[in-house]
Amino acid sequence: MNEKKRRGLAGLLTSDRWANVTVSVLAVVLMLVTSSIILLVMGKNPLVAFRSFLQGCGFWPKANYGGGSGMLSDFSDFLNILAPMLLAALSFIVAFKTGLFNIGISGQMLLSGFLATILVGYMKELSPWIAKPLVILIGAAAGGLLGALIGFLKYRFNIHEVVSTIMVNYIISYTTGFFINTRYVDMLTRSSRICTPAARLTWTKVEIGQVMCNIPLGIVIALIAAFVVKFIFDKTVFGFELKAVGTSRRCARYIGVNVRRSIVLSMAFSGIFAGLAGVTYYLGYTNTMVPKTLPGMGYDSIAVALLGSSSPIGAIFASIIVTIFQSGANYMSSSVGVAKEIASLITGILLLFAACGEFMKMLGSRKIEKEEDARIAAMQEARAREAAQKGGTDR
Repeated sequence: MNEKKRRGLAGLLTSDRWANVTVSVLAVVLMLVTSSIILLVMGKNPLVAFRSFLQGCGFWPKANYGGGSGMLSDFSDFLNILAPMLLAALSFIVAFKTGLFNIGISGQMLLSGFLATILVGYMKELSPWIAKPLVILIGAAAGGLLGALIGFLKYRFNIHEVVSTIMVNYIISYTTGFFINTRYVDMLTRSSRICTPAARLTWTKVEIGQVMCNIPLGIVIALIAAFVVKFIFDKTVFGFELKAVGTSRRCARYIGVNVRRSIVLSMAFSGIFAGLAGVTYYLGYTNTMVPKTLPGMGYDSIAVALLGSSSPIGAIFASIIVTIFQSGANYMSSSVGVAKEIASLITGILLLFAACGEFMKMLGSRKIEKEEDARIAAMQEARAREAAQKGGTDR
């Protein structure tokens, strides 16, 4: 079809290049409209509410700040929680591109964070130059091995990855909870003891311009990981093989791709990114673990990845949007006077619209088809009228 005839929203929704971006932007717009209506019904000003989310994350200045804090300190805290969210989303994307659904990201995060904490986080004699790289390596190794195990169970015994990861999540949750409660518990908080500053992936209380900030190392790891994933899928044979398996395993096998190896490697790489998310979360953002509690971020990241159209670059922007609402919820609640759970409601609305992406594309295709049918009918009518006029002239 002529590209000129495909202008407008319907054309963007059916464009191979812009469809995914259009769906994500449209989901955000619809979320803002729907959330504004809900806030108006509650008697609150939507503009004030959305501004308070930005203020809580350091994107907009607050009216007042406490001693030693400022807009930059809020923004650094935002980056601290953004890092594991992005890494967890990348973990899901790697598996999803291969046709696998890794719902065990939470368990892989918890296991990696737990092992890195007890093996390195409690060793006071290690210097930061040794402890921090060790934490990263242990997190990646633990997550990768666990992901490879899930992939092995998938191809060797045909155990669906959703079933196996849910079961493994329970095993990890209760096993780590047992050891935390019996060996590593803080008797005051009833969570795990905090790790040493040398092992933590966040530099705390760094003074920048008379403002105290928590500088996250994880955000650098997360951004590098996003571009590495993009490079793998866009430029390497390995990435092509993973996408081929995700599209059709039968066709992939026909062209010579080792499907079993691709499944195991895909889950292994997915686990590596989940492990990195775990150490940046538990040894970066929280610095502690609550016994028998899986990180909800592991499930949120699945929705973030889908909002980003399963694209590494899209995941960056989707992570930023979702994290703004989650991280700024406390300040929004105190400044606007509504329950902070409204942030979860807004996030849910956003992800609901994002899940309707295929439906939006279908509506765009239908509109294009109707316009094309109308154009063809108009052309036929014009030709018939021209033929009738010509016949009258001949007579």
